[in-house]
Amino acid sequence: MLTLHTIRTNPEAVITALAKRNINARPAIESLLALNEQRRRIQTETETLQAEANRHAKEIGGLMRDGRTDEANSVKARTTDIKSQIQGFASELELLEGQEREHLLRLPNMPHDSVPAGKSAEDNVVVSEWSPEWSLAEHAVPHWELTERYKLIDFERGVKVSGAGFPFYTGQGARLQRAMIQFFLDRNTAAGYLEVQPPHFVNAASGYGTGQLPDKDGQMYHVGEDQLYAIPTAEVPVTNMLRDEIVPEADLPVKLTAYSPCFRREAGSYGKDVRGLNRLHQFDKVEIVCVEHPEKSYDRLEEMVAHVAGLLQDLELPYRVLRLCGGDMGFTSALTYDFEVWSAAQERWLEVSSVSNFETFQTNRLMLRYRSEADGKPHLAHTLNGSSLALPRVVAALLENNQTAEGIRIPKALAAYTGFEWIR
Repeated sequence: MLTLHTIRTNPEAVITALAKRNINARPAIESLLALNEQRRRIQTETETLQAEANRHAKEIGGLMRDGRTDEANSVKARTTDIKSQIQGFASELELLEGQEREHLLRLPNMPHDSVPAGKSAEDNVVVSEWSPEWSLAEHAVPHWELTERYKLIDFERGVKVSGAGFPFYTGQGARLQRAMIQFFLDRNTAAGYLEVQPPHFVNAASGYGTGQLPDKDGQMYHVGEDQLYAIPTAEVPVTNMLRDEIVPEADLPVKLTAYSPCFRREAGSYGKDVRGLNRLHQFDKVEIVCVEHPEKSYDRLEEMVAHVAGLLQDLELPYRVLRLCGGDMGFTSALTYDFEVWSAAQERWLEVSSVSNFETFQTNRLMLRYRSEADGKPHLAHTLNGSSLALPRVVAALLENNQTAEGIRIPKALAAYTGFEWIR
């Protein structure tokens, strides 16, 4: 969440930055500043009245001691009027503070200076590409045909039991899922991330803390009776572990990794681009989260990008890294790199990871701070996160790119986890 201090200090800079997202923020900023001015004026009036009430309280005691009862009663009456005014102002202040917060919650993060301008994914910038030496088998077919041929995933029974986007993984398909989760977690912990096993449902405060609410309210599964949300990513519970806490500077960076199922309604998703594993309502993902010192967060971002790249190289999957433009970037992000793997049989790129720096956007909502060793005061930390990795599209590309006349070859690094080198 953007801070009022940032907006009040330089509103034009905020408006210019959000224009990179193709957002005309001027009406919202001007409305917010007007609310803030009104609140500050009433706050000043309240403080002035309270000071007057305090003076009268002392005055009443003196008048009573001097036997000037009528004057004391007159001052008491004035004090009663003041208290009534203060109570009225308190209700108005509460309303204005709520309106201010609602405005702030609906403003996205300011993009980093390096974020390119653009309106859609077509304007994203490719910053690197990598590909192993490989060749696609003749008569290659997309993964949904392979999963049926080798009985790896049962989409139809998933529809029967839950609905579209909730597949059953079976046999070697189920074991492949389990192996990939363990593979990613082992690589992450070896890189210094502490493994945690998070809750799969969170309260609304957690959703607001990491920015899924109110921005993606309609995309999250909501359990109304208990007022809980099924998590769209492990980022939500893992980052909220440190909500309302002050971390010693010496403990930074805090590096965490977690596996979880993810639940997303994906309203309006349909067509060939969401066939098979391309888009699901429930899927598995391993996440990395980092809480870092503001001066070091962009170095940490590059380290996280290199880590995810290493995972894809271990899996021998062709990939490219894109710096997202302002129009394609997530609500909470200051800078995002997307990883896409090449799906040879579909002849298209599939997104498998986003690695982002949120700067203080989440920590301001979370009140997640670190205590500086230099001045002893708490300051907002930076948060970062990345998929390492989301399984469905990785599986899709892995199956398609490794299909042969003899079956589907499992990459060497993964075979140690699956217990088999071929799917036949």
